[in-house]
Amino acid sequence: MRTSHELLLRLFFDPGYDFLRVSVDYVDRGAPQDTSVAQGEQIARLDSQYMEVRTERGVTCIPYHRILRIRYGGETLWSRTAAGNPE
Repeated sequence: MRTSHELLLRLFFDPGYDFLRVSVDYVDRGAPQDTSVAQGEQIARLDSQYMEVRTERGVTCIPYHRILRIRYGGETLWSRTAAGNPE
């Protein structure tokens, strides 16, 4: 099974995908239901340990272990549960 980081790199660099169709649900303590969603256009950088997300508060670093689900065009490609990790 591919990691969330590996999948995001594939979606970003593979010309067969449009990264603007990507959305990432992640743990965001203090947000409603402690989760937020980053759309592809908000993801500024994919570092080895975290992704940088542009928000209204500026750029925020989201560690990959906080990712809950990755969707492409509304279809779930990866989720923490499907990857064998507890929710």
